[in-house]
Amino acid sequence: MKYQRPKGTADILPGESEKWSYVEDTARLLFDDYQFHEIRTPLFENFEVFSRSAGDTSDVVTKEMYDFHDKGDRHIALRPEGTAGVVRAYVENKLYAPEQEKPYKVFYMGQMYRYERPQSGRMREFHQIGVEAFGSDSPAVDVEVMAMAMDFFKQLGVTNLKLAINSLGDKETRAAYHQALVDYLEPHMAELSEDSQARLHKNPLRVLDSKDKHDQEIVADAPSILDFLTPTAQNHLDSVTSMLTALAIPFEVDATMVRGLDYYNHTIFEIESQSPALGRGWTTICGGGRYNGLVEELGGPETPGFGFGIGMERLLLLLQDQDITAPIDNPLDVYVVGIGEATNVESLKLVQAIRGAGFSADRDYMDRKPKAQFKTADRRHARMTMTIGEQELTDQTVNVKNMATGDQTTVPLSEVYTDFAGMFDKYFDED
Repeated sequence: MKYQRPKGTADILPGESEKWSYVEDTARLLFDDYQFHEIRTPLFENFEVFSRSAGDTSDVVTKEMYDFHDKGDRHIALRPEGTAGVVRAYVENKLYAPEQEKPYKVFYMGQMYRYERPQSGRMREFHQIGVEAFGSDSPAVDVEVMAMAMDFFKQLGVTNLKLAINSLGDKETRAAYHQALVDYLEPHMAELSEDSQARLHKNPLRVLDSKDKHDQEIVADAPSILDFLTPTAQNHLDSVTSMLTALAIPFEVDATMVRGLDYYNHTIFEIESQSPALGRGWTTICGGGRYNGLVEELGGPETPGFGFGIGMERLLLLLQDQDITAPIDNPLDVYVVGIGEATNVESLKLVQAIRGAGFSADRDYMDRKPKAQFKTADRRHARMTMTIGEQELTDQTVNVKNMATGDQTTVPLSEVYTDFAGMFDKYFDED
C-alpha cells in the first residue's frame, strides 16, 4: 500500500527547509533586539483552554478545532492558534508574580491545526510565528509590537505592505456597540446566513466577520464601533495613532476590522500584502491586538496583553512571489575520496576529525569509483578534496586539492588529525 500525507499537510524537504530556518532565524534575531524571549508550549491543550479564550461562537471553536477524548477521557484539542496556550503557561507558571519584569515579553514558533478547506497558504497543519507582551496597558506597547512586526517584514525584504488598525474599545464601548449592532441587524434577521443568525444575539461582532457575501452586503451599512468609543478608549486609540505617526509608520484605520477571535479589545491590527500568490486584493499576513481580559479568563489575575501571529506558509509564498531568496548556505569544506576497500576506516576517521575541528566534511558511502567521487565533490562545490589510497595509507599521507585553484599537495595524516584548522589555513585559506 502506498501511503500519502494527510490532506492539508505538507512535507518540508531539504532545499525548502533552509528557507523556513532563514525566516525563523531572522525572527529570533530581531525579537531578541526587542527583548522578546522564546517560549515553547504543548501542541495540544485541554479543550477549554481554546473554547474559553477563542469564544464559543468563533469559527475556530465551532467548526475548525481538531479535538478528541484521549484514553483517560480527557477532552483534548490540538492548538488552533498560539496565544491561548501561551496565556495558560503564563498563568500556570505564575509569570505574573511581582518579581517578574513587566511587560513580560515572549515569542513562539510552531505548528497549529485547524480543520478547514486547504487552499494556497492555508493548510490544516500550518505554522505560526507569534509574540505576546503581558502586564502593560500602555499604548506604547501596542505600537512597539506593531513596529516590530513591520521591522520583521522589512528585514526579510518584503514590500507593498499595508498596516490597518482599529479599536474594539473597552467593556463599556463593546456593550453599547453590541446593542447598536443588534438593533441594526435584527430587521435583517431572515436575510442573514445560518451562522450569523446563530451569532446575532450571542456575539454580533462575529456577524461583521462573516465570509458570506450577502452578510457582507448587509453589514456594509452597519454602525461603526468608532462612534461608540468611550473617552478612555478614544484616548488609547489617539495615542496609538500619534505614536505610529511619530515613528513614520504609515497606517490606515479600518472600522470594519474585528479579527477572528473573541478575546480582543482596544487596538487590533492587520498587516496586509497585495500578491497574486495569496489571491486577489489585499491579504492578511500578520494579525493581532490587545486582549486585556484573556489572562483573567484562564484563571490568572487581571493582566493586559498584546500580541500578533504570522502565518509561515503565506509568508513564504509572499517571499517567493516577490523574488526574495533566502541566503541558503550549506558549505562543504572537504570531500574525502577513498580509493580501495582498505581506506574505508581511515576515510571515516578523516571526516570525523575534520568535523571535530569545526569544518563540514563528507565522503562516499556507495563504493563508487574515484572519478565518480570527484564528480560528486565538484557538484557539491566542495572547497577541498582529500584523497587517500592504499599507497597514501602506507605512507600515512593524504593528497589535498584546492578545488578553486586546482593546486595540490601532500600532507601527513598526523597534521590533519592534530591541527586540521592550522593545516587548512596554511594550504587553503582563500583570503
